[in-house]
Amino acid sequence: MGAHGSNLDEILAEDMHHWYNKFMRESPSGLITLFELKTMLQMQGMTEEASSYVDQVFYTFDMDGDGYIDFVEYIAAVSLLLKGEINQKLKWYFKLFDQDGNGKIDKEEMETIFKAIQDITRSYDVPPEEIVTLIYERIDVNNEGELTLEEFITGAKEHPDIMEMLTKMMDLTHVLEIIVNGQKKPGQA
Repeated sequence: MGAHGSNLDEILAEDMHHWYNKFMRESPSGLITLFELKTMLQMQGMTEEASSYVDQVFYTFDMDGDGYIDFVEYIAAVSLLLKGEINQKLKWYFKLFDQDGNGKIDKEEMETIFKAIQDITRSYDVPPEEIVTLIYERIDVNNEGELTLEEFITGAKEHPDIMEMLTKMMDLTHVLEIIVNGQKKPGQA
């Protein structure tokens, strides 16, 4: 799955002590700042959208809002993304999309996140505008151009193709692997 020779399922199967040691090796203070996360992800030269998306991911992982991701928050994020119930994941996706925090996702917010994800993953299979148009045609039942949390969850659950698309697009496995394993330097095996 990952470019690091080990996927997250294998990582999760490891002893928690061993996993904690990996986390501490990458971040000896036991805390990851936004700057450190961007450094780990090699964000230099990324678009403004990609940088903004990483900010949003960081702030949703930073559950207590102290400006750091600690090991407990990291484990909670991993558990949610890999083992969380569909409703939990959809609420988390919604929080990522709702950049202005007004409780609704407009098309521009969703498109910005999808563009950022594509910039980070360097996967440009489907233009973000097409993805957003499809999602809104299907689940914006009131045609308001914005989705509430309830509309988002209900719509995603009622349309398996949209749920699958969201799950694929929002897969942060690569980000989580980098945090645990560290970014490989050029020339490393």
